[in-house]
Amino acid sequence: MSRVVHPFYAADISALAKAMTRELENMPEKPGHVQLLNLLARSAGYRNFQHFRASSAAQSRMLAPVPAPDPVDFRLIEAVLRCFDADGVLLRWPSKTSHQRLSLWRLWAAFPTDCDLLEAEVNARLKALNGFGDHVLLRREMVNNKLLSRSNDCRLYRRVEQRPPPEALALLDRAKSATLSRSFHRYQ
Repeated sequence: MSRVVHPFYAADISALAKAMTRELENMPEKPGHVQLLNLLARSAGYRNFQHFRASSAAQSRMLAPVPAPDPVDFRLIEAVLRCFDADGVLLRWPSKTSHQRLSLWRLWAAFPTDCDLLEAEVNARLKALNGFGDHVLLRREMVNNKLLSRSNDCRLYRRVEQRPPPEALALLDRAKSATLSRSFHRYQ
């Protein structure tokens, strides 16, 4: 097993020496390895060595660089947006699986959060969001792709809360900005 190095830092070496002297004077015999680790940690202001080690690990996690976000394929988003009209209605079912999955995220965003829906409510919502007349296909694909969950008797449906992939987030942002600009122009 490899050894983990924990850098030790004391802001005031004089205070550290005084605290260690006090601790060593109170010990009846020569301290062991673990006792010395705890003594050093307490002298630096920690409860014990475990507290020092946890604090050191948390600090290194906080200082670790944030990973770069995944790149977004905007050509894919353009292709999927062509399947929707200006009001967000899915005009045709895309032929490519990657386009299908991405278009389902736009439908997923139209469902309420933390709310059970009856099958008839899901059907009505999907009928309003598709222009090719196959709401059953959309419902089945949303369940298969784990965007909707349903009860064992298939009566109740619920939107599955999850973070969309980068392409889906970009698609949803684009759809939201298009909707806002249309509503802004409507009221001018």
